[in-house]
Amino acid sequence: MGFTIGGIREFRELRLGARRYTRPRRPGRESEQGALAEYTGLWGWDVVPGARRGRDGCSCGAGGCPAPGAHPLDASVEITAGTTVESATRLWDDMPPATLLLPTGRSFDVLDVPAAAGRRALVRLERMGLPLGPVALAPHGRAWFFVAPGAAAELPDLLYRMGWEGIRLDLRCRGRGDHITAPPSDFAGLGPVGWLRPPTLECAGRPPQARLLLGTLAYVCHRSVPTAR
Repeated sequence: MGFTIGGIREFRELRLGARRYTRPRRPGRESEQGALAEYTGLWGWDVVPGARRGRDGCSCGAGGCPAPGAHPLDASVEITAGTTVESATRLWDDMPPATLLLPTGRSFDVLDVPAAAGRRALVRLERMGLPLGPVALAPHGRAWFFVAPGAAAELPDLLYRMGWEGIRLDLRCRGRGDHITAPPSDFAGLGPVGWLRPPTLECAGRPPQARLLLGTLAYVCHRSVPTAR
């Protein structure tokens, strides 16, 4: 891992786990190319090229696409973890303009909650000193908490054991077979995804178990649903 993306200063901020969220600018192809090399070469994540949404609809070309700009172009095409910077750059240059998608259910699953609830929960979790993984913020008002893989399959049982079964919660989990749009790519034509809590060398490869975060996330999500009070 003898490279840095974005310069020495930015890399040090990533290692220190900078918390401040800044609204991302609309990405250029070079910034996505740099993020691609970072994801595969530094954090050990696979990347799948995703469709973009433009004025003429989804770049997949399907009329009436059910998820324009928010799905893989071809889920069988991947740039795998460990790909060298040179290879990743060459592969990306050979592709049509695409977004960066991260497949869930491999290195991590994702707990998907409303953005406002996610922000409040993140403050609580940090104050409690609990281990945390990366947290992304999507422009359609969702926060994505990275947790250890397997959480999607365990979620119903975890909610049952914590006393949340049958209670209305705007909380779900993305696992095997799902994808999330990765910063700084555009999500469904709504704008770029950004980091609330960026990945670090300590947490990218070892996200926390979902059970450590779920109680707080469920509580805050429950308080965020007016009819559930």
